[in-house]
Amino acid sequence: MKKPETDTRDAQSRENIIIRTSIIGISANIFLAVLKAIMGFASHSIAIILDAVNNLSDATSSVITIVGTKLAGKAPDKKHPFGHGRIEYLSAMIIAIIILYAGITSFIESIKKILNPVTPDYSTVTLATVAAAVIVKIFLGRYVKSVGERVKSDALINSGEDAKLDAVISASTLIAAVIYLLFEISLEAWLGGVIAIIIIKSGVEMLRETLSRILGERADASLAREIKKTVLEFPDVSGAYDLVLHDYGPEAFQGSMHIEIPDTYSAEQVDELVREITMTVYRKHNVILAAIGVYSLNTKNQKAVEIRENLKKNILQNPYILQMHGFYLNEEKKTIRFDVIVSFDAPDRKEAYKETVKTARTLYPEYDFQIAMDTDFTEE
Repeated sequence: MKKPETDTRDAQSRENIIIRTSIIGISANIFLAVLKAIMGFASHSIAIILDAVNNLSDATSSVITIVGTKLAGKAPDKKHPFGHGRIEYLSAMIIAIIILYAGITSFIESIKKILNPVTPDYSTVTLATVAAAVIVKIFLGRYVKSVGERVKSDALINSGEDAKLDAVISASTLIAAVIYLLFEISLEAWLGGVIAIIIIKSGVEMLRETLSRILGERADASLAREIKKTVLEFPDVSGAYDLVLHDYGPEAFQGSMHIEIPDTYSAEQVDELVREITMTVYRKHNVILAAIGVYSLNTKNQKAVEIRENLKKNILQNPYILQMHGFYLNEEKKTIRFDVIVSFDAPDRKEAYKETVKTARTLYPEYDFQIAMDTDFTEE
């Protein structure tokens, strides 16, 4: 399915927004890193120096975000027919690793300063600089994260979260300085250790979340519901099932599903309906349905309707059977076919399926059953 020109323009706009936001982050972080490094060395403050290093790592993260976004925007090719969108997840992972590395090295330096303490020498200019950095980082973090959420960029969201964490770190440094000036108690090295632990924790959480996305998370349940709702708005579509969505990067979903339609539909009618559904879902939800399978629904056999309702009533008594769909009775061949969705919460999914088969055969021993065990990939 070819993407329309408007979609290409939207992708380009998203890329420009991410790059522009990242450049703002780079400029702010480099400025703060240089300023804090000067003040840190002048005042012999390990906490301020580590804060400067953290700002420098943030600038590096923004550079990686830009590179990742540009690479992710490359057009699909023969080797990567689904595009390069997942590179954004890799860039988010690299940012998390950088944050984790910065935290570990900061912790080591703090331990060294605890064992060999250096007395800090604060000035009014130093404290004013740190206070200004807190304000800048708060606004920068909120801005970058809000943009990341709007364009669905994990890398920007991670950078925004890290910027807000930096504001907390700088504020802690400022508090330690005030405590030293008032009570001559130096908490510099200890504070540096606490800051390092916070950075490490943040890096681990970001890394875990990004790896989960790369591994393959289930699709957003609300998106799945909206897609099914759209499909069910078509006349004669009585059911929408087995929706599977594959994530090829932010805003880059492809999937497949089954629809239930009357058994009186001709091949021409099926073809026309499937094409209309595909275009409508893409237009409304930006999801490409690469395949739509068909379940035929008995419309000429009242006995089939009665058997279906009776089977459904009995089978759904099992709490681990979430749904029965795709039912069709062939009286001539004496066969009944349908699918059952077995919950992931079942202690033994295969056992739950076997119980379903047993129930069906007990109720209607004169029929041969073709029962498929299905999975709801959007199950909450």
